[in-house]
Amino acid sequence: MPKIVDPEARRQEVAEAVFRVVGRDGLEHASLRNVADEAGLAIGSVRHYFADHAELMIFAMDELSRRTDRRVRAHADEILDPASPIDRAVGTEELLAELLPLDEARHAEAVLWLAFTSAARTRPELQPRSQEMHDSKRSLMAHVLSEADRLGGLPPGTDIEVESLRLTALLDGLAFQLVLHPGHTTPDAARHVLRRHLRGLQQGN
Repeated sequence: MPKIVDPEARRQEVAEAVFRVVGRDGLEHASLRNVADEAGLAIGSVRHYFADHAELMIFAMDELSRRTDRRVRAHADEILDPASPIDRAVGTEELLAELLPLDEARHAEAVLWLAFTSAARTRPELQPRSQEMHDSKRSLMAHVLSEADRLGGLPPGTDIEVESLRLTALLDGLAFQLVLHPGHTTPDAARHVLRRHLRGLQQGN
């Protein structure tokens, strides 16, 4: 009998091969052939699951986004649960820290995101996903700050739109520093900066 292959599991395997190639050699080396070789598959097998290179790259970007979303959602559910005993200020910091490359797994993801978003500048097929990623992050910042404002954790009159942009820029900048200049910016330093920023928000600074 022919071997039954789970199409979604196979697509996930190919996406993992994309991540390994991009993380090791850069996005420019993630051709269908190189990805197929990395996955231990014939190139025809990869083309069976992805119509072209663009579809494969978009699927990989979506998979990265799903990973982050799952972690963030777990924190958000805990913070928003009225019965949760969690300190919401601490919980908010932990939620936002999920967007920073503070450990090996998140560092690897940040390297991939930097590669994909940089490529989107000159590759039109990647631009919609890159924009969706940015919009999703801004929306998350607005939601986190709006909830803090509703619960009285921010000074009256806080401009949520401006502070959402400021917080997004802070997280993006810290992630950039941690990936490109790890010898000058440490995870502990990034945590400290994030914590000071959140405390400043609470005090209206």
